[in-house]
Formats: sequence, structure tokens, C-alpha cells
Amino acid sequence: MKLEQIRAVVTGGVSGLGFAVAERFASRGGRVALLDVDEDKAAAAVESLGADKARFFRLDVAREAETAEVIGQARDWMDGLNVAVNCAGILGAGRVLGREGPMPLETFARTVQVNLVGSFNVAKAAANLMQDNEPNEDKERGVIINTASVAAYEGQIGQAAYSASKSGIIGMTLPMAREFARIGVRVMTIAPGIFHTPMMDVMPEHLQQALGESVPFPKRLGQPQEFAALAEHIVSNAYFNGSTLRLDGAIRLEPK
Repeated sequence: MKLEQIRAVVTGGVSGLGFAVAERFASRGGRVALLDVDEDKAAAAVESLGADKARFFRLDVAREAETAEVIGQARDWMDGLNVAVNCAGILGAGRVLGREGPMPLETFARTVQVNLVGSFNVAKAAANLMQDNEPNEDKERGVIINTASVAAYEGQIGQAAYSASKSGIIGMTLPMAREFARIGVRVMTIAPGIFHTPMMDVMPEHLQQALGESVPFPKRLGQPQEFAALAEHIVSNAYFNGSTLRLDGAIRLEPK
């Protein structure tokens, strides 16, 4: 796919990994719809990218009907839709058996609902619209990129809900790619390691440095721009399909 032809919806798009992806696509001449619940950061994000290249749409990805409606509105504004990137997510941290008792089911269910079900909602709504696109020379009509985590493979203590939700994203990648081959839509997943996102900014500097030192190489936190660069490459390289790529500096998480 030619980068200047990108018409993308990006969930979690006003900050962190999502904003980095949106910024990358916009800089290549594409247009992006920033789908997020964080209205406070929306105006600054759109201003940074340019109102002609980006627009904010409030969306809770866990809501099925709302997701389909908002993605349709975004498609209409961009005059097309050929890329969907799922970056929205929550941590859902907590032990299954904590000091205050067992984890409430609501905590586990909400994490799965946002991270996994939300990614599913966006993927199916986007693919439903993409199937009507004119195919390119590879008969491609669109690309969907999900965000998992290395915690899907080596979940730490306190990450049962989060790891389960991210493992589910990895598990649906290949079946979805196989199914969408019929309509010419590729599906890929990126599993990032420890990245410098807004969630990291609440940590003291020495803790951020210690986390960076735990990465084998390079010994630092991943940068959102590196995640965005991989998303760009996935879009432009049509032979990426049905796989999960670790982007983690070779880190393997310890139990805690």
C-alpha cells in the first residue's frame, strides 16, 4: 500500500503508541481518525497533526454498536478507510488472590472487554467497510494492526487479566487473517516490550531507568516512534500477514 494513500483509524490515538502511529501516517501524507476516550488530549493531538490530516472521534471500543457507527463516521470524513490500528488498552493490574481477597470478576472482565473485545470490535467493523474498497495490484483492500504485549508470553505476577487479554489478541490474529484473505485484508499484531508511554511518566526517573536497564539490548525503554515505524513497514510490506512480531529488545519478563 502506498503510504500517501493511508486512510487510518487509530484507537488510543491521542497519546502514546497510538499518537506516534497517527503522527507517522500523517507525516507520510495519509489521513487519520483518532479514536479515544481521552477528550482532554484530543485538541492538542489534532492541532499537532493538522486539522486537514486528523480528526478526533470519541469512542469506547468495548461498545459494539458505537464502534461500528464511529468507524463509519471516520471513513466518511477521510473519504475512505484502508488501515485500522488498535492501540487502545488498559492495564487491569492486580493479583488474582491479593491481600484484600480475590480479584473482583469485574476487574478481569473489564480488562478483557477493552483490550480483547475492543480490538475485535474495531477489526470487524473496519474489515466490513474495507471489503468494499477497490483492490490494488496485490488485490489488497486493507490492513489491520493489533497491539498485544510481551506479557502475553511471560505474564508477571499481577498481570493475569492483562496477559489473558493480550494472549487473546495474538490468538485471533491468524484465524482472522485467514478469514479476511477472501476480501484482501491483512491482519498483523505487534507485541511491544517495555515502552516509554504516558503510563511510564507517573513513575520516578530511577524506576524508569531501572526498567530500561533490564532490557538486554538496547538498554533503554522502547520509543513510540519505533513502534510507529514497524506499523508503517507492516502497512507498506504486503507479505506481512497473520503473524505477531515482538518489538522488545530481547527482553523476557521475570515473574515479578
